[in-house]
Amino acid sequence: MFPVEFTIEASSGRARAGRASTARGEYQTPCFMPVGTRGAIRYLSADDYESVGARIVLGNTYHLMLRPGAELIADMGGLGAFAGWDGLTLTDSGGFQVFSLGPKIDDDGVTFKSTYDGEMVRFTPERAVDVQQLLGADIQMVLDVCPALPSPPDVIDLALRRTGEWAQRAREHHSRVDQSLFGIVQGGISPELREMSALHTAGLNFDGYGIGGLSVGETREEMIPALAAATAHLPENRPRYLMGVGDPASLVEAVALGVDQFDCVLQTRLGRHGTALTSEGKVHMKNLRHARDESPLDASCVCAVCRRHSRAYIRHLFQTGEPTAARLVSYHNVAWTIALMAEMRTAIFDGTFPALRDRVLGVWG
Repeated sequence: MFPVEFTIEASSGRARAGRASTARGEYQTPCFMPVGTRGAIRYLSADDYESVGARIVLGNTYHLMLRPGAELIADMGGLGAFAGWDGLTLTDSGGFQVFSLGPKIDDDGVTFKSTYDGEMVRFTPERAVDVQQLLGADIQMVLDVCPALPSPPDVIDLALRRTGEWAQRAREHHSRVDQSLFGIVQGGISPELREMSALHTAGLNFDGYGIGGLSVGETREEMIPALAAATAHLPENRPRYLMGVGDPASLVEAVALGVDQFDCVLQTRLGRHGTALTSEGKVHMKNLRHARDESPLDASCVCAVCRRHSRAYIRHLFQTGEPTAARLVSYHNVAWTIALMAEMRTAIFDGTFPALRDRVLGVWG
């Protein structure tokens, strides 16, 4: 485990460890990527992305290719320009959303029904690459097969095989030199299958490596051994990205295993429903006990919300149905998580990470 800066180089498009200045930018690890599913983080603006400290924002390929369409976004200068965001962007493959729709899957790809207009859509590893090249994110993910957990062993085995074959096809098809391509490791909760998938994927020499198919129904106790088996066989000088995980306990455990970056919708989902992430755990802002509470959401947080607003005020907004309430708590949750990642980075350098890990797990474990 060690923190690095991964640079997105405009000349080659490849993510590399280092501190060189670039046209596109660099991000320090550990790194949390807020999720902008349809081109926006729920309730936040591009100005907010900067003020919460985000360096990379994730967009969802499945939704963006259907609305407004990858070609339109390409015509508007790519996802970052379209969203008015000057930082880095990453697009997932759309696989997680596609497989949640119960598609027809074969060795060549998947066929599914659009949730927008009901039309049938065909998606292959090559098509996923083409769509994401049009979207123009700095990093794109290969199309993988993401089974739910628990699933029968034959389902996990088939998903692993297809993910590996599709990764190779995507690697061969990808042609945009100003865009990094990340492979994805699958294998359920089996350490043996995770090791097998990691070795195969690392052998394809991707610019970075996603670890998918976790936090999809298994416990954290089941997730950790599978994650450890994957990270042990992925290059230390390339980004290692645990996909879809964002609860504080899992973040600190994964960083201890050498994971570099994360994404999750948890922060804004909780925010919409009035739950704040704090150093004391979850705080439910709709509770009556906050009606006269003059303290901020988290006394140790320096985000714009905590500097300005009281718990009493935010509860009042929820009680009156004011949409600003969800925006304020969502903003705080994203800022708080990014600050936690920065705190972990400092603790790694200072040699105090074990103590930080114990403290986080003491609250969130």
